[in-house]
Amino acid sequence: MGTHTVRLEPVAEQALKEVQESTKLTVSAALKRGLFALRDELAERETASPFAIYSQLDLGEGGDALGSAGTAKKTLRKLLQKKHKR
Repeated sequence: MGTHTVRLEPVAEQALKEVQESTKLTVSAALKRGLFALRDELAERETASPFAIYSQLDLGEGGDALGSAGTAKKTLRKLLQKKHKR
């Protein structure tokens, strides 16, 4: 492979510099390790089941439901009757 010139944003340049200083890696080695880590992460995502992905999501507290999905029609009917007070 040939030599490639890459321009990074100042924030990315600073991060690369910090990585280099703390790991004593060359620019090329640091970028290679980052690329390999990203490749491995993407491969992991492709093989992850939908449940595994869903379980890692931070959905917050929840608890806003007024009834269960199984009784949705019945619950809606009760809520509408309560709202319109028949």
